[in-house]
Amino acid sequence: MTTIKDTAEEWEVRATETPFVGNKTSVRTDDVVTPDGSVVRRDYQVHPGSVAVLALDDQGRVLILKQYRHPVRHKLWEIPAGLLDIPGENPLHAAQRELYEEAHVKAEDWRVLTDVYTTPGGCSEAVRIFLARDLSEAEGERFEVEDEEADMELARVPLGELVRGVLAGELHNNCLVVGALALTAVQAGDGVESLRPAEAPWPARPFEA
Repeated sequence: MTTIKDTAEEWEVRATETPFVGNKTSVRTDDVVTPDGSVVRRDYQVHPGSVAVLALDDQGRVLILKQYRHPVRHKLWEIPAGLLDIPGENPLHAAQRELYEEAHVKAEDWRVLTDVYTTPGGCSEAVRIFLARDLSEAEGERFEVEDEEADMELARVPLGELVRGVLAGELHNNCLVVGALALTAVQAGDGVESLRPAEAPWPARPFEA
């Protein structure tokens, strides 16, 4: 039986340049040698990586937020998420921070739901999506948000309603889509207890324990 599994591989890069450097990401141009010996030029966004949190309460509802996303000119319903701003940062710690900052919520039970590359044809972003359960209100003052986050709406929606919205073409955020469908699959299959632990290795973005 053939094992269906992604494998790490790196083709030779003859030359590279960085024509644009932004606040959090940059654009790189590589001259890449293909297996037949030809050289192709590839432009892509260099991204530090992200974490996202599918927070599930004891009533089977998912915590979601609505945020304006300028590149697509939409307000999208999303799950809490954020960049891995600190090199080598533990993704679990980053996810816990994002859940607190965006929703003022904490969780006692954390597991890795799935890992994805968002747009591997043009961006190096890798995202680890966590499942967080046993939710409660965080202590202390709320984190002071700004820019697009200052206009966010929060809601708790049954998982099945999110899946319906995904399949109807009404919900588009990739982390919400992947997270909702992945949780539905694991609930129908081996169960949440079969998920990887929150500190599971992540080769795409190695981190300190």
